[in-house]
Amino acid sequence: MPGEFIDTNIVIYSLSKDGQKQQKALALLADKPVMSVQVLSETANIMRRKLGFDTAAIRAVINRISQECLNLQPLTLNTLNNAIDIAGRYGFSHYDSLIIAAALQADCTLLYSEDMQHGQVIDGRLVVINPFLSI
Repeated sequence: MPGEFIDTNIVIYSLSKDGQKQQKALALLADKPVMSVQVLSETANIMRRKLGFDTAAIRAVINRISQECLNLQPLTLNTLNNAIDIAGRYGFSHYDSLIIAAALQADCTLLYSEDMQHGQVIDGRLVVINPFLSI
């Protein structure tokens, strides 16, 4: 089922004290997006290392978010190989390429991310959208 995929920065902004970005991120999460296990892993790492959350709080947030998404895309060897190809073709970082590969494997048509070029079309079917441009 085609859908909307969200990058880690969207999840992190949902925890932010930046009111406008937090509200936009929460609205995107409320739409039941697709995300990958990598997004949850990166979120847990940022929550621990940069935001100072304890283990129980991290687990609670990760479990809640994983239950609210439409699909939790796994990382597989196929995802990794596709990411390597994407990085070679487009010049994305390895971790951005993993997110893109997961979004493509989930047949998503939109990828919400603040970290990639707004409007870029990947493989003719995935459009990168920066949801914070109008804020």
